[in-house]
Amino acid sequence: MLKLQTPVDCGKSRIQISYKDRIMIIGSCFADNIGVRMSALGFDVCVNPFGTLYNPQSICNSLSRLTDCREFTMEDCEPMGSGAGLVCSFSHHTSFARRNPEAFLENANRRLHEASEFWHGCNKVIMTLGTSWCYRHIAGDIIVSNCLKRDAREFVRERMEPGDTVRVLSEIISDDRPDRTSVTGGRSFILTVSPIRHFKDGAHGNQVSKASLLLAADRLCSIFHDRCEYFPSYEIMMDELRDYRFYAEDMLHPSDQAVGYIWDRFCGFALPDEDRQQLAANEKRLRQSGHRPIPRG
Repeated sequence: MLKLQTPVDCGKSRIQISYKDRIMIIGSCFADNIGVRMSALGFDVCVNPFGTLYNPQSICNSLSRLTDCREFTMEDCEPMGSGAGLVCSFSHHTSFARRNPEAFLENANRRLHEASEFWHGCNKVIMTLGTSWCYRHIAGDIIVSNCLKRDAREFVRERMEPGDTVRVLSEIISDDRPDRTSVTGGRSFILTVSPIRHFKDGAHGNQVSKASLLLAADRLCSIFHDRCEYFPSYEIMMDELRDYRFYAEDMLHPSDQAVGYIWDRFCGFALPDEDRQQLAANEKRLRQSGHRPIPRG
């Protein structure tokens, strides 16, 4: 029989994702895609409580803040650039921007408290790494989650090496720092590298970035072999879905069909067999309900 693909063998994850779990989903746009799908199908999830995050340091900073439930203050408020007339923070996606600091802080801290409570009670984490490239705000000497459309001269562009990513994410996975109580004893992590291409870094820059993330994810799964698994969403996109018909119009993001395909592969990888019947029933109900979310329970 003629082979038209190079299949990626995902195997079956030792870490299972079921309807009984509380699942934090954090990271790049692909985390948003999968998280929205899981929420609509009745899974108990919290998706990107600070908005979309791309680099490992921003993911680490966000989860550390959830652990401490450290509120945002006026000092965190930053005016957006390009004449937007909005206020946000370097820890948030611009979807959190508001007209004034008071409105921004009310929304950001309300979401923080909700997500922190969820984080302390969750037992599974799906983490999608988007890029090794990050931006450091020169004046504040911090790696930002978003540049807020500010003048590029305020930032310096850096790439995290695999060792940097392993170091910062190990803090989250092990949570063994002496200055805090361990809350991750029962958590398991599924790591994946986003299939979305970051072509503003150039073709070579994108590949170097993804390679760095892949090396780091492999190392983390080796160090924390009892708590970490790797799901090859990037490899599925590159090898099984390499045709441009599986991309959106920008030729960078996976199409809806591709996201659905990778989601099906993820279910085969991480979902217990006993939950597949409930998943199929929820998918049918979702189609029949005009895409209203399925209530949990």
